[in-house]
Amino acid sequence: MRPEQPARVLRSTAHLKATHPTWTWRVPSSAPEADVLRAHTPALLKRIGHGPDLDDDTPHFPGIREHALRASGAALEAAILARTGERVFSLMRPPGHHATRAQAMGFCYLNSIACAALAQAASGDRVAVWDFDAHHGNGTEDILRDQPNLFFASVHQYPGYPGTGTNSAGNIANFPVAPHTPRPQHLAALARSWEAVLAFKPDLILVSAGFDAYARDPITAMTLEAEDFAELGRWLRQAGRPAAAVLEGGYSEDLPQLIDAFLSAWENPT
Repeated sequence: MRPEQPARVLRSTAHLKATHPTWTWRVPSSAPEADVLRAHTPALLKRIGHGPDLDDDTPHFPGIREHALRASGAALEAAILARTGERVFSLMRPPGHHATRAQAMGFCYLNSIACAALAQAASGDRVAVWDFDAHHGNGTEDILRDQPNLFFASVHQYPGYPGTGTNSAGNIANFPVAPHTPRPQHLAALARSWEAVLAFKPDLILVSAGFDAYARDPITAMTLEAEDFAELGRWLRQAGRPAAAVLEGGYSEDLPQLIDAFLSAWENPT
């Protein structure tokens, strides 16, 4: 069975609505084509609308283009809301951080967080993208590399899919972590990446929030626990900077609880 499936969001939504009945929910609009084309080629936007499959991990489904456009629209709206002082999480799929400027791959059709980052940078903001998904955000790096007012930091398993993210240069900071690295060392790498994000002095932080660095995720070999994702949420809260997060990976049955730990600590660090 494909690990990236609707149940990820459906189960997480049900859990969060039950445990946080006062939280506000919004239904996103599709991303405007002009915002998508800041990040992607016209050929890619057209290609995801028809078969055959883009690759073994990124099949064509009826309506997938529309789903990807809604996910990107949610990221765009989340970034705008964050600049007004709200804490915002986009609970959408498919994920996006592997989609490069010209290629869909790795469950990802359009790069939602890159679309949002470029849109906010175009309005004059300094934007940092912080990616703690277990897989390197190769697509986000491809799109944001050397772009003014933008910074990208990624902490990810290496060796591991997609096999990138070993070098840092310019506005790109990569922090590869070996499979089965003990939690304290993984958290130390995350802390260094977070320090790099804050050192950029961003007006807005966008988070590629992947929960597949969890110790019991079925497709990775990492060691984080729910309390570690809560710690990442506390860092966001303590920084006091405008921020929005976008769901990327996370394929265990515990995904709803992992998201909850992160968001609850972001809302209230105690």
